[in-house]
Amino acid sequence: MQQSLPLTNGRLSAAQQQQYWDDGFLFPLPALSLDETLQYRQEIETIERDWLDNGLPLPLNSYKRVNAHVVMPMVAQIATHSAILDVVEGILGPDIMIFSGEFFIKEAQSDHIVSMHQDLTYWGLGAIDGLVTAWIPLSPATPQSGCMDFVRGSHKNAILPHQDTFGENNLLSRGQEVKVDVHENDKTAIEIHPGQMSLHHGLTIHGSGPNRSDDRRIACVIRYIRPDMAQQVGDKDYAMMARGEDRHGNFIHVPQPTENFGADAMALYDEIRAAQSKVMMKGATKKAEIYA
Repeated sequence: MQQSLPLTNGRLSAAQQQQYWDDGFLFPLPALSLDETLQYRQEIETIERDWLDNGLPLPLNSYKRVNAHVVMPMVAQIATHSAILDVVEGILGPDIMIFSGEFFIKEAQSDHIVSMHQDLTYWGLGAIDGLVTAWIPLSPATPQSGCMDFVRGSHKNAILPHQDTFGENNLLSRGQEVKVDVHENDKTAIEIHPGQMSLHHGLTIHGSGPNRSDDRRIACVIRYIRPDMAQQVGDKDYAMMARGEDRHGNFIHVPQPTENFGADAMALYDEIRAAQSKVMMKGATKKAEIYA
């Protein structure tokens, strides 16, 4: 296990910030305590047990994979954790919004993958610098369990052409895959463990392989944006304030949920999902389960 990069009073140093902008990613960074990660893993697995057949309008996986921070308090708690925000502030500055929070889970000994792609391809935000993804493992993310692979410096490209595969084992909504050859020796394996996290730029090419380990690979993934970003394709978009101020008004503010799948939060979730699906699935030839 690689030791976390040392922070300066819980914040990124100037050299670490520069490394992020040079490489398009930074890892491993300290995030949560081991006790916290264990607690959050237990909580998501309790939700999986208690809510799988509990009459939710959509499959539970849809809520885990799309805007979980809107209907699950634990995701909003992780996303607004001061230790994580202190690090993210070194990339985005003092005003931080949560664009999305979700779980990427690969079951033990499963063939699920994430094809090589750029996050910003279908989000309608353009090729921006004002978005960073925090990838927070609640179980070990290793080459064996299907950790992410990043392509160093690939964030310096614009949004590249992608193709939709709708692969059965692909965790992405469209199975989107960048239409360039990515050689194995161009990939950096992002091994991180509970208590750590990685950050990556929205244009960094990345993906991950199958989980060949005997444990679930569970990750909570938070997308942070600056308030001056704006939706360019859809009529409107939504974000949750995490720190600082929104002086721009480009996003409809989302409150933190107070209970799992509460009535008001669920109504808002449906509103957000309907608006974002028009952007995320624009031009798609098939429907995705999580946006159907």
